[in-house]
Amino acid sequence: MPGALRFHFDYVSPYSYVAWHRIHDVAAPYGRAVEPVPVLFAALLGAHGTRGPAEVPAKRRYVGKDALRCARAAGLPFGLPPSHPFNPLLALRVSSAPMDEAARRRLIDGLFAAVWGGDGPGITDPNVIASIADGAGLDGAALVAAAASDAAKARLRADTERAIAEGAFGVPTIIVDGELFWGNDSLVHVDRFLAGDDPVRDIDIERWMALPSSATRPGS
Repeated sequence: MPGALRFHFDYVSPYSYVAWHRIHDVAAPYGRAVEPVPVLFAALLGAHGTRGPAEVPAKRRYVGKDALRCARAAGLPFGLPPSHPFNPLLALRVSSAPMDEAARRRLIDGLFAAVWGGDGPGITDPNVIASIADGAGLDGAALVAAAASDAAKARLRADTERAIAEGAFGVPTIIVDGELFWGNDSLVHVDRFLAGDDPVRDIDIERWMALPSSATRPGS
């Protein structure tokens, strides 16, 4: 069986929301499954010493517009959460718990909808998360309680650290057969990669990485 498309996401990212609803259609024609991997976006930023779009006013303004455009282009409802950024840890830990994969997909659908689907309650309230899990056919109270365990914390931390080790610096990140793709707009490239039409084979990436710098920014 061909390998799954590993989809790394955080609910805090509107682009993760849009890409989550698109990636299944990209994977299906190639007989590929989608493996959702919750990761903590803030930890990815910290590992690379970068700031999130919401922390840069000009980017925050642009992302609000661009995410709406992307959602509309994908035929998805789009609205703003009660606050942003927000703490996604509980929802991420719940989403990473052992469960049937069909139920996990329903859970992720519901949690994303509560954040970005339009005037939702957000996902910082444990009772909301439990209710969404119940709606996905799961035991919401048990999942929320288990998310406080050391095992649940370690699972999310390990998935995040693995993503960083594999080169992830943002979300969504899709890893296909060892190749990393970043962002909702990279799904067209994922499709080409799966079709065997990836132009990257024509460039020497190691030479690119080794090119000398002839200019530097002050303070860098």
